[in-house]
Amino acid sequence: MRIILMGPPGAGKGTQAAVIAGRLDIPHISSGEIFRVNIARNTPLGQAARQYIVAGNYVPDDITNGMIRERLAQPDAAAGFLLDGYPRTIDQIHYLDALLTEAVAMLDAVVELTVDPEVVVQRLLARAALQGRSDDNDHVIRNRLLVYHNETAPLTEVYSARGLLRQVDAVGPVEDVTDRILTVLGK
Repeated sequence: MRIILMGPPGAGKGTQAAVIAGRLDIPHISSGEIFRVNIARNTPLGQAARQYIVAGNYVPDDITNGMIRERLAQPDAAAGFLLDGYPRTIDQIHYLDALLTEAVAMLDAVVELTVDPEVVVQRLLARAALQGRSDDNDHVIRNRLLVYHNETAPLTEVYSARGLLRQVDAVGPVEDVTDRILTVLGK
């Protein structure tokens, strides 16, 4: 299966993506994790991405698209994948469409995790305290939610019009959310 997992920061995408990808035996491709690794290693991509991430903004499409092209070209993604954190803009949808057309492949589903914004803020503040993540403070979290709403939420309209969108309530125990996702995927 080729799946996109969407939702605001703190909706549980990373947690659910790892579980779902494991259950479906497809790679979990997380743009956020790739950025964090590159920042920690101080690579050119990490240096370019860091300034945007620290401010709570999205990394520009040219940097992100190149990273996704490279990752989807790897052999383990040939039979399927779960994208977590990509696409985030209409232009990225078009870029992904072109990549899939080149590969003679199609998306099977886009799963959007839905959660109340105040729940997200509390989740991310708790995560920041546990993990010591400097990119998660109240101001940055609220900016990330605003950016998500303004730039990413409209993608759901595109995927809904294509008949690919499946919305899942992301509040509750991890196992319950996983079961909801697998149900909407027909698994």
